[in-house]
Amino acid sequence: MNATRREPRRVLADLARLDLGLLTAAAGLTVIGILLTWSATAHVSGTAFAVRGVINAVIGVGLAALIMRLDPRTLRALAPAIYLVALLALLAVLTPLGSTINGSRSWIEVPGFSIQPSEMAKVALAVALASVLADRDDPRPLGLRQLRLPLAVVAVPLALIMLQPDFGSAVVLTLLAVSALLVPGVRRRVLLGAGTALAGVVAVALFTPVLAPYQRDRLLAFVDPTADPSGIGYQVAQVKTAIGSGGLFGEGLFEGRSTQGGFIPFQYTDFVFSVAGEELGFVGAVGVVALELFVVVRMLHVARRSEDDFARLVCVALAGWFLVQTLENLGMNLGLMPVTGVPLPFVSYGGSSMFSCWAAIGLVGNIQKTRRSRLG
Repeated sequence: MNATRREPRRVLADLARLDLGLLTAAAGLTVIGILLTWSATAHVSGTAFAVRGVINAVIGVGLAALIMRLDPRTLRALAPAIYLVALLALLAVLTPLGSTINGSRSWIEVPGFSIQPSEMAKVALAVALASVLADRDDPRPLGLRQLRLPLAVVAVPLALIMLQPDFGSAVVLTLLAVSALLVPGVRRRVLLGAGTALAGVVAVALFTPVLAPYQRDRLLAFVDPTADPSGIGYQVAQVKTAIGSGGLFGEGLFEGRSTQGGFIPFQYTDFVFSVAGEELGFVGAVGVVALELFVVVRMLHVARRSEDDFARLVCVALAGWFLVQTLENLGMNLGLMPVTGVPLPFVSYGGSSMFSCWAAIGLVGNIQKTRRSRLG
């Protein structure tokens, strides 16, 4: 009985060791996301999605606390196992266990909810890459020989995700890896070759059947919104209208005409930022963006103060992931980037996304806790 009573106290104690600013920003974004989800779905499902959002958040915070309690040496030792589990989950998606939702075979259905392994892969890749790149004896930038193993670590999950296909997650994973590789540095010739190869991959994706038809339609709609006026072109147009109608202070929560009228499909997931723009206005939308960027800055702050290579690489990789995904989501909401289906961290509805985001917070907290214990 006593042990049961002490468990919640231990969870709260672990969370209290986290950077207060980082914890406040992550919690604030989570609460905002639940409110925006509630507003976007209240006209069709009442509080059902909001309640699920609360449950997802509680599980996510518990996962963060669990990760924080791990010994850092144990965490690093588990890196290969975490990576392998993520690969197995990505493989499972391509078997009969996988489910197709919104045109992409990216999900595994379990009783009560769906799991998206590509979200798990973001956390796994950050930890695995940090483990591979840490504690190098050679201080010089990475050459092609030194990049073989890191690139292989990136290429396997990337290939599995492109087979789904999930172009948005592939972009995030790629730039997460680039963020980690920037820490030790990469030789210029290698960077030039990588840029050429990336351009080739994009060309192949655009002009071959690698991408699903609906994904090519999204790219075409970005170039010419009139190319798909009844599909993604319509959705993007409605999103931009909703954001533009919010003005300075918005129409009020649960009062947005586009949001409450249900004019934007799946508004509570990929396009939840349009709810903020319409109902909270420019001020509220800027506040959401500021909190997202603050999370990135605090992660980089922890990385800068860390004396351990593994810890520094993990934090930089996570910061790269959050920054790229935030910019990608905002860009597609504002019509500045193609629609790629990536969620806004902590804010978009989705269990897998919420779990992975809070797992990242737990990793940063674990690193920060270790540093403080050393200083103490």
